[in-house]
Amino acid sequence: MVARLEPAAGVHWLDVATGTGAVAIRAARAGAEVVGIDIAPGMIEAARAKATGMPITFEVGDAQALPYEDASFDVVTSVFGAIFAPDHRATAAELGRVGRGRLGFTAWRPDERMQELYGRFGQDTPEGREPFRWGREGYAEELLGPYYELSVEPGTWVLEGASGEDIWNLWSRAAPPFKARLAEMDDDTREAFHNAYVEYCEGFRAGDRVAVPREYLLVLGNRR
Repeated sequence: MVARLEPAAGVHWLDVATGTGAVAIRAARAGAEVVGIDIAPGMIEAARAKATGMPITFEVGDAQALPYEDASFDVVTSVFGAIFAPDHRATAAELGRVGRGRLGFTAWRPDERMQELYGRFGQDTPEGREPFRWGREGYAEELLGPYYELSVEPGTWVLEGASGEDIWNLWSRAAPPFKARLAEMDDDTREAFHNAYVEYCEGFRAGDRVAVPREYLLVLGNRR
């Protein structure tokens, strides 16, 4: 996505819900002038540590009320980030307000297999929660279409590891929304879910590797 949005010297780039700064760092390495913003102070601290010595500004802030002037950025991005802001319309309006050029946005698509897995534990499934509405057909166009001429491309991200346990260990450490869901469970439910999740991942074993697919949408836009 970063390459598709053509970072270069003189390009003012905002990465919304930047997390630990992976997208921001890639864009800055290509020469863009980058600001990364995230609502979690811990994420911003981690991003700053990763980008030591790089000309990136990392700030704590809310995707639903961005602290920037209208049309401040040539490029606005959010990779599996802004979808987790509770007020979707406010978030879309902010992505449109601060941008004057290109948009890049990714959203997870609903997954029936994950719905079944969470449902076994009496949990509100991730796909039933608000973030996954962004991955439904037409939803991004409804909210972002007034601001950008959009193209929407389906894709599949594959999480690989030597075992289901390896994937659990990675996902439970590195994915804040997943970690938040685990924190909502009591100890017994969390352990049972752990075992079921590992079993689910092992269902995608091929030889000595496990490769778990996850469908998403890549949304690219040009300012209207």
